[in-house]
Amino acid sequence: MSTAEGDFLHVVTADDVSERRRLLGKALVWGSAGLLGCVVVVQLADHHSIASLGFENWRPTLYAYLFWAVCLCYSRVLLFGEHGKRALFVLPATLFVVSMVVFPLIFALGIAFSSWNLSSPDGRQFNGIDNLRQMWADPFYWNALGNMVRYTLAIAVEYAIAFGLALLLNADIRARKFFRVAFLMPLMLSPVAVSWMIGKSMLETRFGPVSRLARELGWDNPSFFSSPEVAQLTIMIMDAWTFIPFMMIMILAGLQAIPRELHEAAEVDGAPAWKRFWEITFPLMLPVSITAILIRIIFKLKLADIIINVTSGGPGGATDSVTSFIFREYRDRSNVGYGTLLAIFYLLLIVIALTVLMKLADRWMRPRY
Repeated sequence: MSTAEGDFLHVVTADDVSERRRLLGKALVWGSAGLLGCVVVVQLADHHSIASLGFENWRPTLYAYLFWAVCLCYSRVLLFGEHGKRALFVLPATLFVVSMVVFPLIFALGIAFSSWNLSSPDGRQFNGIDNLRQMWADPFYWNALGNMVRYTLAIAVEYAIAFGLALLLNADIRARKFFRVAFLMPLMLSPVAVSWMIGKSMLETRFGPVSRLARELGWDNPSFFSSPEVAQLTIMIMDAWTFIPFMMIMILAGLQAIPRELHEAAEVDGAPAWKRFWEITFPLMLPVSITAILIRIIFKLKLADIIINVTSGGPGGATDSVTSFIFREYRDRSNVGYGTLLAIFYLLLIVIALTVLMKLADRWMRPRY
C-alpha cells in the first residue's frame, strides 16, 4: 500500500510550476484586468458625453468583468497548481458578491450625490451635498429613525415572550407537537398577508371582528390607527406576532440541547425552579439568545411591509419606519437621488450599530477569570 493510499489526511504539496506556465498565468490576469479597465474608461467617457461611442448600456463592462473573473480563476491554477484549486471554492462566490453588492453600492453613491427626479425632464445631475443638507433638515426622516429605535427596543418584550413559549413547549405537556406547529404558523405567513388579514380585515373600524368586540366591551369608537400611540403599538403587535415564532424555535432548539442531567442534579440538591432557570438555563442559553436577538434586529430594521399596506406611515408619521419612508420617497415623489442618500445613510447606521452590538455581545460572553 502506498503512502497516499494509506494516509487519509493527504497533504497537498506545492506543484513544480514551470516558468512558462507562471508567465502565462500572469499574462492572463493582467491582460484581462487591463481589458476591463479600458472598457470601463471608454464607457465612462461615453456616459459623460466626453466621446460619443454609441453604447446603449453597461453590458460591455459586464462582459469584460466576467472575462476577467474567468481569467483570474484560471490563473490561480496556472500559478499555484493544486493549491490554486483551493481558491476555486471561494473565489467565484467572492467575485459574485462583488458584482452584486460592491458595484451597485458604488453606483448608488454616485446617485446619492445627484439630483434625479423621475418626473423631471433634466435627468440626473450632480448636486454635491445638497441631498445631505436636505436630510439633516428633514424632520420626517429623523422621526422615522426615532420610530425605528422604539420598534427595535420592543424586541426585548418579544424575546421574553419567545423564551416563555419555548420553555412551555420544551416542557412535558399534552399535545406538545401540535402546539409547536400551531405557534409556528404566523412565521409561515407573508407580512403582506398579515397586514391585509389583520390590519385591513380584523382591525377594520366599522366591520372588523376585533372592533366589534371592542364595542361590546365598552370602547365607543374603536380605531386602532387614528391615535399615534395606539397605531404604533398595533404595528408592533402585528410584527411581533409574525416573528416571535422565529425566536421561539431558535430558543427551543437551544433548550433541547441542554443536558437534562444538569437540571436533575440541581433538583436533587434542592434548588427551586426559578434558581435552576436563572443559574443553569439562562446562562447556557446566552449564545443562542444573543444570536436570535441579533437576527431579529436585522429583520426589524427592514420593517416596511406591514406599515406600507396598513397605515402608509400615518397618522402623521407616527408609524413610519425608515424603509417605508424611503419607499414613499421613491414611489410618491420619484426622488431617486434623495431616496438613495437616505438609504445609504441608514445602511451606515445599521453597520455601525450591529458592529457595536456584536462587540458588546462578544465581550459579555467572554469568560471572566
